[in-house]
Amino acid sequence: MFNTYDEMLIEAKKFAPMKVAVAAAEEDTVLAALKDAEREGLCEPILIGNKDEILKLAEQTGYKADESAIVHEPDKDRASLIAVKKASSGEADIVLKGLVPTASLMKAVLDKSVGLRTDKLISHVFMIRLPHYHKFLSLTDGGINIAPTLDEKKAIIENCIDFYHLLGLEKPKIALLAPVETVSEKIPSSVEAAILSKMGERGQIKGAILDGPLSFDNAISMEAIREKGIKSAVGGDADVLFVSSIDMGNGLFKSMVYFGGGVPAAVVLGTKKPVIITSRADSAQCKQLSIALNVLYAGKLKERLLVKK
Repeated sequence: MFNTYDEMLIEAKKFAPMKVAVAAAEEDTVLAALKDAEREGLCEPILIGNKDEILKLAEQTGYKADESAIVHEPDKDRASLIAVKKASSGEADIVLKGLVPTASLMKAVLDKSVGLRTDKLISHVFMIRLPHYHKFLSLTDGGINIAPTLDEKKAIIENCIDFYHLLGLEKPKIALLAPVETVSEKIPSSVEAAILSKMGERGQIKGAILDGPLSFDNAISMEAIREKGIKSAVGGDADVLFVSSIDMGNGLFKSMVYFGGGVPAAVVLGTKKPVIITSRADSAQCKQLSIALNVLYAGKLKERLLVKK
């Protein structure tokens, strides 16, 4: 398991280049990210969207777009569908969200005729490197599932465990977050965290070390753990922060970026091919790192399929 973005990039390049279908590519930070990703040899983009706008922004960002290879489709929903079709048909390895609402892209991803859904719940992971934390920290799910049920929470955790196994970490440590470290029926997230933790102990969730409820400080700070006298195999050393709702996840993630100085990458799990969903406000660096992470993820998925055959 890598511990820096430079190490991640080295791992990703073993599987590069990958073809990336960009839905509504007329977005400046997306083109800037593609410029950097192409320079690193990570990807071969397929740009789908408003051709005139793409070329205009490409000139502004210094991105050398192949005009003949752009798929002209100004309609955002149709651009999303084309990008997903290219992934489902094998023309592309990864789908990247451009200037299109997440809901529009997910509608295409979930389309029964050409979509990328599997029998798994689709979930989202932000992986982030923080200046004052000793390793990568992931957060799930702060991007897709709004208020998951207990069964859905189990599926989200299992998606993340499988993702970490592909990256080479045999037993990721997962902190089940709640406002407090004690169980209270007045705080539903604490109750469900305790249930999920017990499911981990009893083997209903395999391949990871789960503990909760843990408040955020207890999940990432050994000092907080010692001060409160908490005995935990996860506390102070979490690999993954599991949040009970998108409200908690979205706020916590953006706090880590804007206040904590974290550098994130995003990945969608549970689909046939990797899908990259980031916010329009996310930096070009975030999108470029997300491309790198998903090239690595796509490569590991292909490697697994070859082993199974």
